[in-house]
Amino acid sequence: MTKKYWLMKTEPDTFSIDDLSSRPNKTECWDGVRNYQARNFMRDDMKKGDLVLLYHSSCKVPGIAGIAQVVKESYPDHTSWDHKSAYYDPKSTEETPRWFMVDIKFKKKLKTYLPLTKLKEIPQLKDMILLKKGSRLSIQPVTQEEFEFITQELS
Repeated sequence: MTKKYWLMKTEPDTFSIDDLSSRPNKTECWDGVRNYQARNFMRDDMKKGDLVLLYHSSCKVPGIAGIAQVVKESYPDHTSWDHKSAYYDPKSTEETPRWFMVDIKFKKKLKTYLPLTKLKEIPQLKDMILLKKGSRLSIQPVTQEEFEFITQELS
């Protein structure tokens, strides 16, 4: 099976690359996704071994902070059943889950944080979904070429 590459957005005030690296086994479930297209990527396309660019969003300087790897394929997001959770969804049940999550593991923090402003200036990344006008998805595919350029040439 061919390895795929992804970009996952997270708000660093809520959960950052440093938070992931400090978790037991450097692993965390990626819960709380409430967009159908992002959910479908996790549920249908993300596989164990896929690599992830962790992107800090909704912050002063958004950008790529590090690399993670999918270590557990999709399973129902239990936060959607928890009445006390900010991610509760009354239409999602254990019998018919609506939302899913994967587990990711910290691989490394980039030597140099890559701000969005810099990414936009790089011709090799001009077709990257992240850089398209109106791209707001919290999970999006990245090509192997984009991933390798970012992790080998820029970091």
